[in-house]
Amino acid sequence: MKAKIDCSWKKGMAFEADVNGFKIMLDADPAVGGENKGPRPKPLTLVSLAGCTGMDVISILKKMRVEPEYFNISVEGELTEEHPKYYHKIHLVYELKGEGVDFEKAEKAVNLSQERYCGVSALLRFGAEITHEISILS
Repeated sequence: MKAKIDCSWKKGMAFEADVNGFKIMLDADPAVGGENKGPRPKPLTLVSLAGCTGMDVISILKKMRVEPEYFNISVEGELTEEHPKYYHKIHLVYELKGEGVDFEKAEKAVNLSQERYCGVSALLRFGAEITHEISILS
């Protein structure tokens, strides 16, 4: 299976990506020649990670017959000091709330995502230490 996107330069530092028919504008900070028309590319890596693992966790929980009323993933990435700057440490916080949501089920779903199913985690693990924590909210 292959994936293909197009990323067209618009002007300045702005690019427009076409991903599965959805347009995403990327741009740089004005301090480096951008016009702040969209997010920077590196943080979108963290978005991809959160989306990938989040979809896994929801799918796994549904198989356990658990559907949270609230689910949020916060992701923090720490960049290296030297170029090329990349996230060498990434920490995810999974927050869940709802009837039937308990720590054991959430932990099983998160671990399955991180260790077996999330391709973005697998890819990023080559260059980053990925850690996580789980919080069950009341």
